[in-house]
Amino acid sequence: MRKYKLAVFLACACMGTNVAYSMDLSLNDAVEKIIDESNDIKKAEANVKMAHAQLDAVNANRWVNISANASYMNMVDVARPTSRDGIELPPELGGILQSFGQDPTQIVIPDNLFMAGVSISQPIYTFGKIGNAVDSVHSAIKMSETGKEIAMRDVVYSAADLYWTAKMTDEIVKLAEQDLKNAKTSKTKLTATGRANRSNLVKIETDIASKEINLSDAEFNRDTAHRMLKIFAGIDVNEELVLTDNFPSEFEPMDEKQLTSSPQWRALQEQVNMYESQASSKRANGYPTLAAVGSYNYTSMAGDVGHLFDKSGSQSAYWGLSLQVPIFTGGLDRANATVDAMNAEAARQDLDKAKKLTTEQYTNAIRQYNHLRDNLANMQNARDLAAKAYEFSQQRFGAGQTSAVELSEVASGLYQLDIALLNAKYKILMSVESVKKLGE
Repeated sequence: MRKYKLAVFLACACMGTNVAYSMDLSLNDAVEKIIDESNDIKKAEANVKMAHAQLDAVNANRWVNISANASYMNMVDVARPTSRDGIELPPELGGILQSFGQDPTQIVIPDNLFMAGVSISQPIYTFGKIGNAVDSVHSAIKMSETGKEIAMRDVVYSAADLYWTAKMTDEIVKLAEQDLKNAKTSKTKLTATGRANRSNLVKIETDIASKEINLSDAEFNRDTAHRMLKIFAGIDVNEELVLTDNFPSEFEPMDEKQLTSSPQWRALQEQVNMYESQASSKRANGYPTLAAVGSYNYTSMAGDVGHLFDKSGSQSAYWGLSLQVPIFTGGLDRANATVDAMNAEAARQDLDKAKKLTTEQYTNAIRQYNHLRDNLANMQNARDLAAKAYEFSQQRFGAGQTSAVELSEVASGLYQLDIALLNAKYKILMSVESVKKLGE
């Protein structure tokens, strides 16, 4: 019998453990999970890889270019398409040979021809065409890497926002539950004394109904906030979360300083550099290109395909320098360079605007932090005084010295101050995240 009771106890304990199971989640854990799940960061990483691939493509223009070709042709005598005796010389060519004392009837051109060769070219000097193109891609790589940093900061900021919003809704639910509990306790005290009048009862019932709505709204907002946090963190939406980080009770002052750099500025500066390098590269398309060239060719002719390689064919090779000079392109290179130069000017204006705007946002975030921090002590003091006032009102209400209307007003004031205090702490924390997001 004892064994049976022990088994039942263990089974009930296990069932209770399964039902009560929840996931503890700290702010750092939430940030890491959201970063791992972020599509924006994955896109930014893909952009970095793409920029490096573009650099390899542009750098390829600097190196040796080797190409090989091979071809086989069967020469058809149009006058005798089925003949296997070679190709008769045209009368014009025969006349030329006769003028040189050659008998054209003794010359036979085999109708099978094989040619193979290798050619090599190496740019030596392009007047900045390749170099500037490489510089533009280097700037594009820095842009993509800075873009990844910007995406990372945005995700961290959003993760903190999701976490602290969810935590705030948790606390609001607790406040709403306590507010409703206090109202029900007041009703119990009122009815227990046997002195309840109709006006007080109606007021308390109204308060209870109103506070039940507040609790229902708070629970809905909490569930919504938790669901959003779980979706972005890649957590099963049916998983219960316990947010382990609490709102701090104190905050250190933050020194106001001048913003001298930010990822957004660096990205825009690299964009300016990229367009300027592209403009220089396209402008250089109008300049000469000096290259080293070389070639080797092998040619074999035979009347029968099987005898193409019986004897050594003719060989030829050369090496030297090649100078390509563009003479007229209809202004294409100049127009393309102008387009990139204007893009650089537009990016420069965006950079100037971003410096002004980001500096103001950064300064405002620090000022908001210090402003809210300075007001936090007064707000906390006001909340503590409201709690004492509510306690006094409860005692007076229990002694029949005040009405339910006054008690309701004091309770409502305490609840609103609790909400305001939570909201202030949330704004302080998000001000810190804004400074981190915008800073150097």
